[in-house]
Amino acid sequence: MNHKGLGLVLVLIMAVTVAFAGCTSSEATSAPVQSDVPEKTLYIVGIDGEYPPYSYIDSEGNAQGFDVESVKWIAEKQGFDVKIQPMAWDGIIPALMNGKIDMVYAGMTITDERKEKVNFSIPYWVVNQSVAVHEDSGYTLDDFKAGTLVIGAQRGTTGQIWVEENLIDTGLMPKENLKTYDNFPLVSEDLKNKRLDAAIYDKPPMLDAIAGKPIVIVGEINTGEEYGVAIRKDDVELLNQINEGITALMADPYWEELKTKYEMTE
Repeated sequence: MNHKGLGLVLVLIMAVTVAFAGCTSSEATSAPVQSDVPEKTLYIVGIDGEYPPYSYIDSEGNAQGFDVESVKWIAEKQGFDVKIQPMAWDGIIPALMNGKIDMVYAGMTITDERKEKVNFSIPYWVVNQSVAVHEDSGYTLDDFKAGTLVIGAQRGTTGQIWVEENLIDTGLMPKENLKTYDNFPLVSEDLKNKRLDAAIYDKPPMLDAIAGKPIVIVGEINTGEEYGVAIRKDDVELLNQINEGITALMADPYWEELKTKYEMTE
């Protein structure tokens, strides 16, 4: 065979080999990389956006509060992600039942009526209702309990329920003397301007709402309410995760840090 022809054939063979090798390398490089790390489940957490110190939206639009930080800590330890969603309180359980949110973690009192619709976690806090009046009104807790005052309450709260069950249903107070509002800051504003005689609310957020206003707390009603996390009845796995998380949190030093940060007292 002609040596020049043989050389040319060898050159062509090498060129083709390199070209195919290049194609193979390129395809291998561009193939998607499979990750062994599973994606975390995302749960949407419904809160009351005006319920400090438990849950609120700050001036920059960020969710803050004792409960907000608690659920974020639990999510990290339990291996899931959370998205915080502020909602109107009187519609928050329907939103949970309809699948718009996955849990309510925002100082929700465990009641028999609510337990008919949703499951609750183990209790993580206990509070009483407090009663406030304008500082120059002279009204007392006895006046409040006698049903002689015009009372303001946030709609859907246990404060409203207490007034209905103990003052209205017993005939001590006419139904029209209970004024309900979308949120408690609106209640405190009307009380400040004397459009109400008194207001009822959980004590910790009451203290925040009346700060700097001519309003004083005249007493507490010992309701011994237990707060829990509300979860759909069919979400048993999530309920177990939250119970485990609350138990771990309350045993961790971070629990005391949160109580100190938000000036919580038991």
